[in-house]
Amino acid sequence: MINLTTPAYVLNNEILEKSINDIKDSLFNNFKHSILSYSLKTNSLPYILNKVMEKNGYAEVVSKDEYELAKLVGFDISNIVYNGPLKSKETFLEAIIGGAIVNIETKNEIEWLRELPRGKIFTIGIRVNIDLAVISPEDSKLDEDYSRFGFSVESGEFKEAIDKINTHKNIKLSGLHAHRTTLTRSILAYSKICEYIGKIANEYHLDLDYIDIGGGYYGIMENKPTFNEYFSSIAKKLELYFDLNKTTVVIEPGNAIVASCLDFITSVIDVKKIRDFHVVTIDGSRNDIDPFYKKNNYSYSLLSSNNAVSAFVNTQIVAGGTCLEYDKLFKIDNKQLLSVGDKIIFRSVGAYTMTLSPLFIRFFPSVYLLKDGQYSLIRKNWIAKDFFNIYDTVNL
Repeated sequence: MINLTTPAYVLNNEILEKSINDIKDSLFNNFKHSILSYSLKTNSLPYILNKVMEKNGYAEVVSKDEYELAKLVGFDISNIVYNGPLKSKETFLEAIIGGAIVNIETKNEIEWLRELPRGKIFTIGIRVNIDLAVISPEDSKLDEDYSRFGFSVESGEFKEAIDKINTHKNIKLSGLHAHRTTLTRSILAYSKICEYIGKIANEYHLDLDYIDIGGGYYGIMENKPTFNEYFSSIAKKLELYFDLNKTTVVIEPGNAIVASCLDFITSVIDVKKIRDFHVVTIDGSRNDIDPFYKKNNYSYSLLSSNNAVSAFVNTQIVAGGTCLEYDKLFKIDNKQLLSVGDKIIFRSVGAYTMTLSPLFIRFFPSVYLLKDGQYSLIRKNWIAKDFFNIYDTVNL
């Protein structure tokens, strides 16, 4: 790894496959009918999508662009779960006709249903608004106890939506979508959500083919709930309301699959002393590993580029290579002073990093695959020419 061109992401194929296999095994152990649908928004690297597809997983998409990407990778339309408010009318109708799992998110989508061909029954689902202030206040994030997604039962809009859907004789409401990431990601939170949608299904006499629980699970992490613990709890609660011999359970993991399988490797490009501490600049950026700028600690390793012994210093501030003053990552206390060429490897940064990294100052970094002990380049870093060529240069 030391000789890889930096900055770069490194995808560990073994960990990726283990994550997918562990989830699929846990689903099989707890549900007679289940679907693993991978969240493209979490990391849309085509290699990852291909690996999910190879293992008979579905693609969960939340926009026209993601829908088209899933098709380009090779997913059959019938193996796509289409969510979110950014559907186009054309892809919305195509997905329903093609047999995708389509969960209605907006009122416009209900109006589009009238454009489906007559003479055939089509199935759709609908997203339920999950208000954690009502269901599980201890699991809500600050200022995010309500959700802006789905149709609210409490406001009456859920009933209005299903009443409109039921006016279409060629449409069957066959699924409920109940994705809601919680603050704690606890097993109990999922249990409460399952109980909530079970009561809704009973109250509105819904004959459902599937329940989409969404994502938000911890991945392969120590001292966190396992996939089997999540799914066994979900199964126990759902079976109180649904016949799980007939009803399919859909999950939409993203973080649980990719967080642990990607590292980010950077090189030290400068060390200077300011006041009584040293600033260590790397060729990566906080944008690459913490695009929300919310983390207060990182899992990392330090690799020396030579065998020289440097002096111990009190404080080193590791900062990114951008021109932003706040592009600072972490502090090192009472360690040997880093040198130009040393490497810093940030661990488990696969979720929401590559898809949220901006084209700011430096373009997209390389991505290497680690498979069977060998490294191979699966995405070349962008250079100015790559950026320039995506534009129509005729009129420049």
